[in-house]
Amino acid sequence: MPQVRHWLRNALIVFAPAIALGLIAAHTSLLQPDELRLDRALQNDTRTGWLNTVMLGVSDIVSPVGGLVILALWCGWLLLRRHRPVDAASTFLVVAVGWNSAEIAKVIVARHRPPAVYSLDPETGSNSFPSGHVAFTVSAVIAAYFLARGTRWQRPTALGGAAAVALIAFSRLYIGAHYPIDVLGSVLVSSSAIICLTGIWHAWLLPRLHLIPFLDRFGPLGPPAAVDPGTDGEVHTAATQDAPEPLPGRPADGKTRQQLTP
Repeated sequence: MPQVRHWLRNALIVFAPAIALGLIAAHTSLLQPDELRLDRALQNDTRTGWLNTVMLGVSDIVSPVGGLVILALWCGWLLLRRHRPVDAASTFLVVAVGWNSAEIAKVIVARHRPPAVYSLDPETGSNSFPSGHVAFTVSAVIAAYFLARGTRWQRPTALGGAAAVALIAFSRLYIGAHYPIDVLGSVLVSSSAIICLTGIWHAWLLPRLHLIPFLDRFGPLGPPAAVDPGTDGEVHTAATQDAPEPLPGRPADGKTRQQLTP
């Protein structure tokens, strides 16, 4: 997980406008009529029998039950098959925190969903802002990107993740479960929560992973040795960088040079 500078300030900078946007959309008439017209235009122009089935299936994949199954299988694979307990813990937290931040925002904003008469699958929950389905997808994509950073999979993960978020957002509008501002709010709210998590992770959680019973049995809890290409072109590990300099008149192997007198 990367370490974000000024993580608390940056998280608030993203979170506060998102909540303000949601409150304006929920409790004024500035945005909702136009949003509903956009929803209806999209649905009237694109809805067909086969696409209805596809979009309902796509939405079910990242439903609350589907999201829990995906998260459990993913973290279990990292823990039991890859033996990477630190990655398993960070992935779980990124997805869980980013996903559940949407539930906090739902309570704060308390926006009603679009009229059920336009929905292919009316939701049981009444709060519309932000979308929990999109929040899960955004959080999972960010977690996957964190794992892929610095590898050849970084760019494909970013592009594929952006496509996945766009697909889930489209499915929620297509079905009629959300307004456009709801899916945008999911991106902002989840991202702000994950930015905040990065600071807490490095300041408090990562140094205390060893306190979790039996976690170290699945793999190493410490970071790999840092590798630094030195100015002389050689590769130095953290251990060699911290080695003390030899004393004057004493080579690095500790043997005293023979002193020559004129």
